[in-house]
Parts: sequence; C-alpha cells; structure tokens
Amino acid sequence: MTQGLQSLTGHTSPILMLSDAAQDIYDGVRDLPIISPHGHCAPSWFAENTPFADPVELLILPDNRVLRMLFSQGVGLEELGVGVPADQRNSREIFRIFAKHFHKFRGTPTDMWMAATLARVFGITATLNAENADTIYDKIDAELKSARMRPQALMEAFNIEVLATTDDALDDLAHHKVARKQKLRGKMIPTFQPDSVLDPKHPDFKTDIVKLAEVTGQDTGSFEGYLEALLARRAYFMANGATSTDHSVQELVTCYLTEKRAATLYAKALDGKITPKEAQSFYGHMLIEMAQMSAEDGLVMQIHAGVRRNSNKEMFDKFGAGICGDIPIATNWVDGMDALLNRVGNSKDMNILVYALDEAAYARELAPMAGHWPALRLGAPWWFHDSANGNARYLDRVVETAGYWNLVGFSDDTCALMSIPARHDMWRRGVSIHLAEQRKRGILGRTDVDEIAKLLCRDLAIDAYKLGSVV
Repeated sequence: MTQGLQSLTGHTSPILMLSDAAQDIYDGVRDLPIISPHGHCAPSWFAENTPFADPVELLILPDNRVLRMLFSQGVGLEELGVGVPADQRNSREIFRIFAKHFHKFRGTPTDMWMAATLARVFGITATLNAENADTIYDKIDAELKSARMRPQALMEAFNIEVLATTDDALDDLAHHKVARKQKLRGKMIPTFQPDSVLDPKHPDFKTDIVKLAEVTGQDTGSFEGYLEALLARRAYFMANGATSTDHSVQELVTCYLTEKRAATLYAKALDGKITPKEAQSFYGHMLIEMAQMSAEDGLVMQIHAGVRRNSNKEMFDKFGAGICGDIPIATNWVDGMDALLNRVGNSKDMNILVYALDEAAYARELAPMAGHWPALRLGAPWWFHDSANGNARYLDRVVETAGYWNLVGFSDDTCALMSIPARHDMWRRGVSIHLAEQRKRGILGRTDVDEIAKLLCRDLAIDAYKLGSVV
C-alpha cells in the first residue's frame, strides 16, 4: 500500500484544476468524511472482508462506465469477464484489453477517476497503456494481497463515514448484520428497494409476491395482506439501519386509486391478466402508497426516473439487467409527480428525493418544484451527468430557483468502490469552483461560501437522508 492512501482525501488530485479562490474554499472541505447515502457496493465485501481476487474484480467488473465504453468500441463483454466464472477468467488478458483501450476514456469522468485511483491508492502515475499493462497489473495485484487493501480497511482509509447499499425488499440483510457486529470504522446501512414487489411489469413480480408472503407471514393473496407485508419489510429494514427507500422508475406516473380499484388490479396482476396500462396505474398507485408509508414511518423516499433500462435486448437476454444498455429519456416531472405530491408533498417531516437524467428538467421543472413543495428535494447529478461539466451545469441551473437548502448534496451512486473518493473529490472541486464564482460576482460573502461548501459536501446529505442517528 502506498503512503498516498493514508491521506487519500487530502491528496492533490489530478482531476480538476482550481483557481486560488476555489482552492481556498476546497481546502475547507477536501478532508471532510465521505457520506455515500446511495450506492450499490456489495455488503458482502465488508461482512466477509476477503481480499479482492485481482485487478479486474477490483477495477473493471464493478464499473458499468468502464464496461459501457469498451463495449461501444467493439470489445465483447465476455472478453471483459462478464458472465464468466471467476475460475475461468483470464484476468491478466482482460486487463491488457482495458489498458489497450484506456486512451479512449479521455474526456470522460472515468479517465479522471481511474487516473486518480491509480495515483492516489497505488502510487501509479504513468498513463495506462498496452506497453505497461502487465507491469501495472502486477503492482496492483501485489497490493491486493495486503491486509490494508481489504474492503474494511479501504472503507476506513477512504474516510467513508456512511455507506448505504441498495438491497432487494426480500433480502434478509445477513451481510449487514455480520458487518455491524464487526464494528466497522464507518457505518454501512441498507436501503429498501421494493420495485420487484410493486411493479406488475417486473419479471419477478409474481414469484417475489409469493416470497414476500413467506418472509413476512402475511397473506399476500389479498391486497390488505400485501400492504401489511410491505409495512413489515419496511420495519425490518429500519430495524437493521435503513433510513431510505429507492424506486427506479422508467416512465414516471403516479395516480391514487380507490382501495377497491387497487385491490382489483392487484388480483389481476397476480393472475397474470393485467394490461400494460393497468400495470402502470397500479405501480403509480403503489408509489403513492410508499410515500404515505414514508410519511408515517419516516423512511426517506428516493425516486430515480428518466432512464430506459436494458435497451440492448440481445445483451439483456445474454447477461441480464444492468449491462451497458441504460439510456436517458425525457420525463414529465410535473404531471408524473402530481398525484403523489398532492397527497404528501406538503408534509414538513418527510423527504422525497428526486434524481433525474433529463437535464432540461433541472431548470424547467425540478428546481421550481423543489423550491415549492416542503417534502421535495432535488438530488445530485446522476449517472451520465456525474462529471465535472455535469456538476457545473447542475449548480448553474438549479440554485437560483431552488436555493442550496432544497438540494441533497452529493450521492456517488456506484458499485465501483475504488472510484468513490475520486467522485466525491470531483464534486467538492466543482462546488468550490461554483462558490468561488458566486463570491467573485458578489452574490455570496466569504462566510456564506464556507458554510455552503460544507452543506453541499456533507451536511445536506446527512439531513436529506436522515442520517443524524447514524453518523
């Protein structure tokens, strides 16, 4: 392990240069603990604390952005080890392919994040290429055998104060329970993700409803029993540290049905006789049910909307969900959230966090909505817009309408553990650049920028995700 890891959050980053004024602000937030309130790291990593097998398992396979770019350049996913059992994977050859194509990441945040990770964690400052691929592979592979490169040690070295995972509604959270007994330096908490038992169009809906009955002891054959089962799972997650739910919504529609109509559609869904339009109505109603439950039990509600999942049907059929084919689509947030917000949006005690991939919606809809509804807050730039320019566009478009206190701060939303420090560092630098410009223009004073920098880089995430009892 290189000495750079010991002072990781304070290390000079190669990813975004700062003016003297921005540097001054950045110096006040660079070493803040990392709050990662929404992400997809595997809880088993931290519960089992076993070494990562090799550089491919560490840097390539968990990073959808890496897979996506290489696939777009004609590299087969099998060549990268996707769907290949670990004992049949030629990791050195996969890393050679990655190195051969690494220059094609130039201009993307992946280039910046990977360069920062190699330099700051492994002391590798040479640009990765085909000629040095084996040398760099061997250096990383040797480091992985050190106890200091195990997941728990990395979590401490990265100064991660809170790490939230995203967990299926039926998960027994066994890994979370094990990790909690090990008293990690940072806190790892689950997130309740119930889409497979809310959306009749989900391929696992019917089988997961049966499992829902098994794990809760409720009769999910009736709509009333189904709601009781969902309440039971929410309570189970909360008892194991969860503070939020997460909903991935392709086409955002919310509508409030009568109990009789909802029960009728639920029965049709269980029988496999529900039409696509009816399924959308039922899911739209269940989002409101989830919001009303959040108003009662206090779980924060996250909505990630505006992405066509698994658009590459051949790759989906071959490798399953989440491989390369997600594409942003336009979303009508005003109409889509209308029924939900008019049920619970005036609540001062609940938090609904919305994340968008339609940048045009930031200024047109979302900032004005967050600037009005007490329950609503606007999430950070997400997925395709989690970048230096994406951060700048976001802050420029939303602050004048929503203000700073109606934002969520930053969420890295990744399963690529090694990129987490670099992603947060890029955000902190972007915030510093933005606030330096605000001060230069006379919009904010020095005390203002220092306060707001800390809000955007840590405190807003704690407040939005109700992490006060966790940190």
